[in-house]
Amino acid sequence: MKIVVAEKIAASAMKVLEAIPSSTIVTPEQYAADPVLAVSDADALIVRSAVQADAALIDAAKKIRVIGRAGVGVDNIDVEIATRRGIVVMNAPGASAVSVAELTLGLMLAMARHISRADQTTRAGKWEKKSLQGTELAGKTLGIIGLGRIGTETARRAQAFSMKVIGSDPYLSPARAKELGIELVSVDALCAQADYISLHLALTHQTAGMINAETIAKMKPGVRLVNCARGELIDENAVEAALRSGQMAAAALDVYCEEPTRNTGLLSAPNLVATPHLGASTKEGQEAVGIQIAKQVRDYLLQGIAQNAVNLPSLSDVEYKQIKPYMALASKLGRFCAQLFSSNLSEIDVKFEGPIGEWKTQVIRSAAVAAILQSDSDEPTNIINAQAAAEERGVVVRESHAEPDARVNVINVKLTGPTGEVECSGTIVHGSPRLIQLNGIDIESHLDGNFLVVANLDAPGVVGSIGTLLGSRNINIARFSLGREGKQALAIVQVDNCVPPEVLGELRHASWVQNVASVKV
Repeated sequence: MKIVVAEKIAASAMKVLEAIPSSTIVTPEQYAADPVLAVSDADALIVRSAVQADAALIDAAKKIRVIGRAGVGVDNIDVEIATRRGIVVMNAPGASAVSVAELTLGLMLAMARHISRADQTTRAGKWEKKSLQGTELAGKTLGIIGLGRIGTETARRAQAFSMKVIGSDPYLSPARAKELGIELVSVDALCAQADYISLHLALTHQTAGMINAETIAKMKPGVRLVNCARGELIDENAVEAALRSGQMAAAALDVYCEEPTRNTGLLSAPNLVATPHLGASTKEGQEAVGIQIAKQVRDYLLQGIAQNAVNLPSLSDVEYKQIKPYMALASKLGRFCAQLFSSNLSEIDVKFEGPIGEWKTQVIRSAAVAAILQSDSDEPTNIINAQAAAEERGVVVRESHAEPDARVNVINVKLTGPTGEVECSGTIVHGSPRLIQLNGIDIESHLDGNFLVVANLDAPGVVGSIGTLLGSRNINIARFSLGREGKQALAIVQVDNCVPPEVLGELRHASWVQNVASVKV
């Protein structure tokens, strides 16, 4: 069994591979001498971020069964080509969760006890004990936005400091939150209650700039903010202004909109603790990543167990071509539903109608679940790990089949929570994914691009009012779809660009509007 390690990983990880019975390990130096020859008869390939496992390299690897990425991102691996070849691609998410959580707590302590300033002034020969009086973490409320692995690891450590932990994450079930000792609240309620706020969520068009002047105004005076997730989650100018005004007592940032950051205004703001993206940068974190991917590759080679795979299970070329468009449809329906869903997710139901029910629908179902969970998570969720990710969040996933003799294939996705549900159906029309029903109302819409979704009472003039408002804000309409059921009406407006929050706010204040949302698919 030949395993090619194309880039350096921890010595302890190499030992895991060397212990595999009848294994031959190709080192990074041997790989570099002749990459094509090295992989030509390899069973497995392990890369980090520099080596490009592109179509040419994969094509040269005639026997390869698994490609392991010692890290999270797989941009350097041609996943589609690997999938077509029946090659499992796996990464190592979560291995650095402890490292990031510990840095988060360290930054909180640095803010609470003025550690950076105390170090600087003492080194300068000053003894500013009185002006550096701090506060305890004990008894304070920590608000965590995003409760994936890193968020929950942070919560556990904060609880050890006797902090009360509240959190906001629509994809963590109330039952799981209770197990973790976390009170689930809305983002607005979290801002109003928290003494410390820590961000641990993915960057999407919905979360970009979520910490801005408006949200900061809703926070408790003297709040302290930590961001070890994505720099673009915050409006750096708004945070700087809040630090200078005193609305925000302190901020600790490990990530920035531009890296290395050149925002001298932000860096010069008072009570800012700044670090250069150190979140996962620990000896233990890097070692954990190497060991994790080595064990995953070993388990797949010896037992066929695919942990943290990012692509499809093995499919024949015919099956793959048949299923691929419906995987895309399921994923788009999942993303569409997720962006309309505002409750805490507890159930996902995926129903198949038509001949599709006889196919390998587990793969298609997983595509929908992955899209739903990935829409607001700081961790990669894919069709292989979607079920495990749902279970980890306490979300129940169900699959059902109806009308197997129907000629048209239809996928129905339904999200349910304690305070609401969202349901949509779609099909393939001339090779293109289409929405055909939303919350019981028949309506046809494309599923690509930016959308404004408006639920309203059926009344004259509504369509004109929507068009007039969008036109006055220089928002171009590409398509306008309408549907109604009784007195309930629905408009799905495809626009050229994402609808700004202020326009959504204007629509929400209209007397005929029941609900409005911006969706990007």
